[in-house]
Amino acid sequence: MKKTNSLIQLLFLSMLWFACKKDGQPAPPPTPAEGSREQLTLDSLYLYAQQIYLWYDALPAVDVFKPRQYATGSDVFYNYQRELFAITQFKINPLTGEPYEYSGFPNHPKYSFITEESLTGGRKGTIDLNDKGDDFGLALAAAGDADVRISIVHPASPAANAGLKRGMKVLTVNGTTVNSSSGSFIASALDKGTVTLNVEKSTGVPSTVTLTKTNYTSSAVLNTKVIPAEGQKVGYIAYSRFSTLTATQAALDQAFSKFNSEGVTSMIVDLRYNGGGYTQSAEYMINQIAPASLEGKVMYVEYFNNLLQNGQAPILQQQLYRDSQGNPVMWNGHWATYADLDFTVAGNTFKFTGDGPLNTVKQVVFIVSGSTASASELVINSLKPHMPVKLVGANTYGKPVGFFGITIDKYTVYLSNFYMQNANGDGDYFHGMQVDIPAVDDVRHDFGDEGETCVMAALNYIKGHPSGLRTGPVEPVIHMGPATFNGTIETRLKLR
Repeated sequence: MKKTNSLIQLLFLSMLWFACKKDGQPAPPPTPAEGSREQLTLDSLYLYAQQIYLWYDALPAVDVFKPRQYATGSDVFYNYQRELFAITQFKINPLTGEPYEYSGFPNHPKYSFITEESLTGGRKGTIDLNDKGDDFGLALAAAGDADVRISIVHPASPAANAGLKRGMKVLTVNGTTVNSSSGSFIASALDKGTVTLNVEKSTGVPSTVTLTKTNYTSSAVLNTKVIPAEGQKVGYIAYSRFSTLTATQAALDQAFSKFNSEGVTSMIVDLRYNGGGYTQSAEYMINQIAPASLEGKVMYVEYFNNLLQNGQAPILQQQLYRDSQGNPVMWNGHWATYADLDFTVAGNTFKFTGDGPLNTVKQVVFIVSGSTASASELVINSLKPHMPVKLVGANTYGKPVGFFGITIDKYTVYLSNFYMQNANGDGDYFHGMQVDIPAVDDVRHDFGDEGETCVMAALNYIKGHPSGLRTGPVEPVIHMGPATFNGTIETRLKLR
């Protein structure tokens, strides 16, 4: 521990020196480069925020903020979370009078977070962004006081292999009858190594299924189909997360190749449970949907803060840059760091490639919810200036920002780093995108079922009914079970 602490002190000293040299101006009173591992980590987190956080301009000087006030000597991860929360509450959104990162939950910013795990390595209890799972592969939701349903089943998971599907009614969990008040009990049961469910695979016919957690490789594509709609062909895809492109590309290619071969003229893209993921994969989906005529036109732009844009964040010299294979890169005679990356507007303007297979799609309807966030919203926002887009469901989460990870001690910190706008300069949906046709998530039916409320509303709109002529349940669902990833990760940062 003593050796590790010394290394942290040396790292912190170098960071502090760079921070003090910025613009050649006199530095504020320096934070001591001595202290416990916890204190030095708190110091480092704040120094990084002062240079790379999107809203760094609202942060007070380090001697005013006093990072070490959060040190207690115990439960250090919680203390880092408390500090991060405080950092993110200074910048106020003038439209709401609340911080941009206000979430309504104490010590939990709306966007930024810190983790001891890699994102591609996943988080406890849910499938990761490499499409790797280590759970049962399902989640539950209550569609009424005594009506608990399976809301999602991940392909190739233990639940999928047992024949379970979204929409099936769950009567008991581990022998206990469940209802809309069973959220905590269900979450606890799904966190164990095995679980026994009494499920109606067919209406009125109960069946007992015991699931055991296993490692499995899944797919973000939950379902695809082509639906006839009064002379039109509608391509439907339910997509659960923007996994790494290497993990998800084959499944997307297969889906859109099918849509192309069957000549679809409209698309329904179901992102109701998609909390985001990698911008590279989001961009790939956009290009699959967009016609070739958009080639070369602006898709979206990532805006970093002016310090990053102008190369004035020397603290990033402490973050080694690696290529897509995880190897260090030699750059101008030195090992490249994040300080060598191009954060300019020109370098982060992304354009349509025109290489998608579809050229017949005239309109896109997205099914969304409060869980639709970040990279999912990026897909929607990027297409809006270029083709007719409608939203069905419930207002989205509201996350027009993204991040890249930085390493501090053994933790990875994801501070909001950039703001995204489409070709029209639109991106101010911090409180979510408004839907055109409100509809409740109908967990009584599987994804793509024409009787499911959101799918029905989308199809009715495509058939020419502006209101969607939706029918179905009006009672909101209560979701239970493992949480999913929420965020936009940028890994394609380029050297200057």
